[in-house]
Amino acid sequence: MSDFGTTLVWLRDDLRVRDNPALHAAALRGGPIVCLYVLDEESEGVRPLGGASRWWLHGSLTALAAELRELGLALTLRRGPAERVVRELAGETDAAAVLWNRRYGEAERAIDTALKSSLRADGVEVASFQGSVLAEPWTVQTGQGGWYKVFTPFYRAVLGRPEPRHPLPVPGSGSGTAPGAGSGAAAGAAGSGSGSGSGAPLHHRRVPSDELDSWGLLPTRPDWAAGLRERWEPGSAGAHRRLESFLHDGVGAYPDEHDFPAEDGTSGLSPHLRFGEISPFEVWHAVDRHRAGQRGDAAGASAFLRQLVWREFAYHLLFHLPSITTENMRSEFDGFPWATPGEAELEAWQQGRTGIPLVDAGMRELWHTGVMHNRVRMVVASFLVKNLRVHWRVGEAWFWDTLVDADPASNALNWQWVAGSGPDAAPYFRVFNPELQASKFDPHSAYIRRWVPEFGTEAYPAPMVDLAESRRAALDAYATIR
Repeated sequence: MSDFGTTLVWLRDDLRVRDNPALHAAALRGGPIVCLYVLDEESEGVRPLGGASRWWLHGSLTALAAELRELGLALTLRRGPAERVVRELAGETDAAAVLWNRRYGEAERAIDTALKSSLRADGVEVASFQGSVLAEPWTVQTGQGGWYKVFTPFYRAVLGRPEPRHPLPVPGSGSGTAPGAGSGAAAGAAGSGSGSGSGAPLHHRRVPSDELDSWGLLPTRPDWAAGLRERWEPGSAGAHRRLESFLHDGVGAYPDEHDFPAEDGTSGLSPHLRFGEISPFEVWHAVDRHRAGQRGDAAGASAFLRQLVWREFAYHLLFHLPSITTENMRSEFDGFPWATPGEAELEAWQQGRTGIPLVDAGMRELWHTGVMHNRVRMVVASFLVKNLRVHWRVGEAWFWDTLVDADPASNALNWQWVAGSGPDAAPYFRVFNPELQASKFDPHSAYIRRWVPEFGTEAYPAPMVDLAESRRAALDAYATIR
């Protein structure tokens, strides 16, 4: 074992052992390793997780702790302002180095910058790594040296770059097979990474830790998470099983089925990516290898990778334009005459009681499972923002609380895209008609009947608004700022 002192690895949105650059670097240093997760609900500007994400985090940390134990490591849990907690633990363990994978939100970057300065002043080595995005936001530039505000040229620029790095192997294993990660196409793709693992056993330095149950992340009174438990398996093992299943059974049909909510046509990877249980590098190379080996699935694989780049686009926007989460990107929308919803009206939308079948089905799916089919997300968002003329921030906040994949970059970008207030946005006058969308993408009402069993009976409410009239009112309101 090399005598480099204790290395503190601060884990954040990278809750995995495979392809974790910070953990990989700690293993190569030698010496004891302390793996830390901080529940920071106090630092200025850091947005506390919503209820569904807190449920997911509990499961993800449980799974991560088990994977670390297989490597001879332990997960240390602390709660409080991250800048203080990390520095205190570095002093408590006499850490020689503190390592982490980079984050891209403004408040998070400010914390990281301040920590780098204070830790280095304490004589501690600090290093950060690229683990969450395929390309760093400052490396993808327009011909004029700026950043991309429109997706299609951004997508072309990303495809024109050298391929993303290959995934890193599991520290201490000397191979790319993660504990509990399964086998098959996904595991094989991740295992093809360049770079060598540290084959030597890893060593943990034991320090006091919070008990995860003491954080109260799980709902109790009432316990509304039964549907989440039924649908999801947080953790890297669940992520890799989903990826392998999607490559084997779903990616070939992705172009034809991903818009149909009654079909199981999407990957289900979004919450796993959001919490970093699987890296975008692992997904990219697994899909790319599958595309090369299964020519018949090439179109589906390419279409799916385009969605992965959309996630990338969201994080680049978050880096360059931090106000994306709270402010209209198009300033003309600052003068839009938004309506103030009544409590009953807003609750009808939230609970799926609008009398608009596809909207209600989507909102009930969200409440039960913590996710909503992407096509339906656009429909329910358009209905709120345009037919009800409620500010997109109201919908974004509800999704933040109820989505297990509530992502600080993608959630805001997608809402602004539908509202028409963001770059590369759908024009405001593009109003998703829920009835036409249902007839096209749920022609037999299979999705609607699954989530709205009273549909077609007297128990189902009448529509809360007239779709045609409310569309006209929305366009009249838009004309005032155009």
